[in-house]
Amino acid sequence: MPSFDVVSEVEMHEVNNAVDQANREVGTRFDFKGSGAHYERNEAQITLHAQSDFQLKQMLEILKDKLVRREVDIGCMEIKDPELFGKEARQTVNLRQGLDAALSRDIVKRVKEAKLKVQVAIQGEKVRVTGKKRDDLQEVIGLLRAAKLEMPLQFNNFRD
Repeated sequence: MPSFDVVSEVEMHEVNNAVDQANREVGTRFDFKGSGAHYERNEAQITLHAQSDFQLKQMLEILKDKLVRREVDIGCMEIKDPELFGKEARQTVNLRQGLDAALSRDIVKRVKEAKLKVQVAIQGEKVRVTGKKRDDLQEVIGLLRAAKLEMPLQFNNFRD
């Protein structure tokens, strides 16, 4: 019986490459010379360090650009408010992964409302969709791509 998994994952290797590229660009840009502006990545969290709020905004745009070029969906970014400490400004960006319980239930509800002949089951941080026909599964993928959810979704582990 054909099936696939609905997941929300971020390729951390690509994120690491994007942060390295952004650090290099900030290091070579004239408007950041001598400012000590840099990015730090710790697991699924990226911290931006700069001298002012304006520089943080520029650095955030650079980071978004580098992530998009590396094909990392920026919909997974949870951007915190900037923190200002005298001559230093800091901002944290969390990269969300996995489907939380509320989003999983929302996906299951949307698929069931579509009245397709598929079974949907929540399995931890992923949702498994099983059906008799491949066309039904492709309809589910189309339905979920059309739905504007807060997290980017990937469809993997397709089995026939």
